[in-house]
Amino acid sequence: MINILKKELREIFRDKKSLSMMLIVPLMIPLIIIGMSYLFENNVNKDIDDYNKIGFAYELNETEKYLADSFKIDVVTGTKEELEKMYKEGKINLYVTKNNNHYETYGYENDTSGYAVRLISNYFEQYKSILQENYLINKNIKPDDVLDIITLSNVTLEEENFFGNYIVSYAFMFIMMAVTVASTYPATDTTAGEKERGTLETLLTLPISSKSIIIGKYISVAISSIVTGIISLILAYFSLMYAGSHFDIYNGVDITLNIGQVVFAGLIIVAYAFMISGICISIASRAKTFKEAQSALGPITLVSIFPGMIAFFLNVKSSCLLSMIPFINYTLLFDDVTKGSFSVLNIMFMFLSTFIIIALMLSIIIKQYKSEKVLF
Repeated sequence: MINILKKELREIFRDKKSLSMMLIVPLMIPLIIIGMSYLFENNVNKDIDDYNKIGFAYELNETEKYLADSFKIDVVTGTKEELEKMYKEGKINLYVTKNNNHYETYGYENDTSGYAVRLISNYFEQYKSILQENYLINKNIKPDDVLDIITLSNVTLEEENFFGNYIVSYAFMFIMMAVTVASTYPATDTTAGEKERGTLETLLTLPISSKSIIIGKYISVAISSIVTGIISLILAYFSLMYAGSHFDIYNGVDITLNIGQVVFAGLIIVAYAFMISGICISIASRAKTFKEAQSALGPITLVSIFPGMIAFFLNVKSSCLLSMIPFINYTLLFDDVTKGSFSVLNIMFMFLSTFIIIALMLSIIIKQYKSEKVLF
């Protein structure tokens, strides 16, 4: 088994494609993290000059001009048809029409128009308040007695930074993706690739049991996946540290990890690498050719991250039961670890379920390697 392991590791580290999967794929993680940080930063801190060009299909009075100036609205006037044309050409962000005392705003539901809608809504709220005050004053009624009949104040509690936590949570999903991609190629090459090259027959003539052969191959694929996972974790951590010091969306987000968190994060990656390696080998070993195995393993990347994405969208929290469900357990537990609120019991349940899955995968693969129908 050790000799098989050495053989497979030599082939993996000598093969340029295997090395590219192990090393190049993790390099995509910093690009994704920094790219998402830049995108969210621009959306959250959009400059008012990007969305303040508002068209008015009527003449503004002095009060409206004063308010427009106060709200830094770049006023563009014209007919409805002229403003519609300007909006489609991207010269204005929104336009407003007036029919007696009824106003209508026109714009698509895109990002820039959304900011413009909020801006013009605040503008008209203020304008309405001024008109109400003037009306009450003309009626010899104190505006405060009517408009301020009740008062409301907001107490903002400390809340989690949504965008920063979103990227930190998804960082492990990127790591899972990298580990999955890195395990598919060596799993394919060591099973279907060996069949196609005709070297499997030579291997089977040696005095080695099928169990030793498959365990040696399995551990070699797992090791290559673990290397990818550890590299990805290091790159993701330093990318988040860099992003945290350069983007305001990470204000209030604790990105630093202590020794315990790093150890548990590494253990989760190791457990996932062993599980996904077993699944990839069990699928690839049934293929007759390298190309067929690649096609069969194509959807596995989507399957590996889809449950975690659903869990994040639904704000699912980890539990003992979820810690035993494959794929979703690694994502939720890693999220807990990065936030410092993980449960050792949940991690133990994760390892238990992983061990059961690995034992099941190995028994299936060993059985396949004893079947001439599968081997030849």
